[in-house]
Amino acid sequence: MRLGKTAVVLGGSAAGLCTAGALAPYFDQVLVLERDELPAEAEHRRGVPQSKHPHFLLNSGRRAIGALFPGFEDDLIAAGGLHLMPSMDAAYLDGEGWSARKRSAMTMIYSSRILIERVLRDKVRELPNVVIREWVAVSGLTTRDGEVTGVALSDRDERIDADFVVDAMGRGSSVGAWLAAAGWPEPEVRTLDAKVTYTSRWYDLPSPDERPGSWWWQHLVIMPTPDKGAHPDEHEFLVNFFPIEGNRVIACMGSWGLEMPRTTEAFVESARRVRAPLFAAAMDRSTPTSEVHLTRSTGNKWRRFDKLRTPPKRLAFVGDSICAFNPFYAQGISSAAGSALLLREHLARAERLDGQFSSSFLAAQRKLLNVPWSLAMARDQGYACAVGTEKAGEWKRRVLSAMSGPAFRLIVGAAREDDVVDEHFAKVFNLDESLRDMMTNPRVIAGLLRYRVRAALGRHRVPFDFDARAEPPVTDYSPGGSAAKPAVSR
Repeated sequence: MRLGKTAVVLGGSAAGLCTAGALAPYFDQVLVLERDELPAEAEHRRGVPQSKHPHFLLNSGRRAIGALFPGFEDDLIAAGGLHLMPSMDAAYLDGEGWSARKRSAMTMIYSSRILIERVLRDKVRELPNVVIREWVAVSGLTTRDGEVTGVALSDRDERIDADFVVDAMGRGSSVGAWLAAAGWPEPEVRTLDAKVTYTSRWYDLPSPDERPGSWWWQHLVIMPTPDKGAHPDEHEFLVNFFPIEGNRVIACMGSWGLEMPRTTEAFVESARRVRAPLFAAAMDRSTPTSEVHLTRSTGNKWRRFDKLRTPPKRLAFVGDSICAFNPFYAQGISSAAGSALLLREHLARAERLDGQFSSSFLAAQRKLLNVPWSLAMARDQGYACAVGTEKAGEWKRRVLSAMSGPAFRLIVGAAREDDVVDEHFAKVFNLDESLRDMMTNPRVIAGLLRYRVRAALGRHRVPFDFDARAEPPVTDYSPGGSAAKPAVSR
């Protein structure tokens, strides 16, 4: 059922493109207004500086985009995206050493952000009633009697009447200020900035026949050290050697509250001080193709439009414009796609776009966003450097700081040996289940306790903590894998 003549999407990045797909069945025309020129190929552009860093497309995001654009995943893989099982295809250093390889419930699609957006643009351009207008800057909203009626454009005497408007303008969106100027109260804003900074450099990998025989892995992950003694700052870095299309990788280092290298020389020097020499060795065998890209805009920010007593009618928010996350947790695109799919579901049931529609969608979106928000808070509130409205009291911060690392390692360890824990951990990681739901599941609790008892007795089914300075082990510890017998760790 058509709900109006024209819908307008503000922003042509991933959130805006997903939203266009959600709106297309319900309006005669969907206009996507983008201030940049959108490249035909997978290229960086000014409006998406974070495209130079790794981007995970979580399973919830894959499914949401696939529901909006059937065939998206196949097209992404055909364009070069890699369908991998991280527990088998990634060398993962957590705790004191490397984890063992073992099949798990989780797979992922690896690609660059610019390829994800290129495939999304191709999908949007297949929709006959969607028009993308580039080099268009929006300067305000037009409103009447409590509802949004359109948008005003900058640098031209043009207004676009709209039956529905969606803000997908990202962290820097001005829509809240425009609403305040039109008489709506400013929404409550929840914030937490844990001072995350990350820096990346792109590399071409050596050809497969030129790689060392020990390179069974495609993705390399080095988690911050659990060591509380004196150690180099680089041991606190979260490190990724992240595979993307075209036989390339993004080498990335990030931290909470530490200075990060800004030059190529400093980047290489820091890489040599991380707690596993494999990272620098892999960089040495690869060919750099970019300068170093550094990002500091990483705070969590949730604009609580859902708390307005009378939210504006005929207006919705998707992506970072309503809820932005610490990018370390790879929640942005998947959360935006989930909101777009949720919007489509509400449009499919709607008879009119009135106040009830706005309130109902915002309430459902709040529930959706609370899952990734709670995960981000659980980690970032433990850092003394964090600032914002959600900064934890000192006692709570100390508890979180002391417990979050061991708790995470307990869950990871149990997931290695318990298929049910592994399944639920994969759901939480991929935003399919809340952390609260997982940690109140009796079967998960039993699996964690059983693992803890077995660990205390030294009776691990799957070994771990392989020497961080050695090559990660290639042995497959899956049932029926290359490991013939259960092993005792260490």
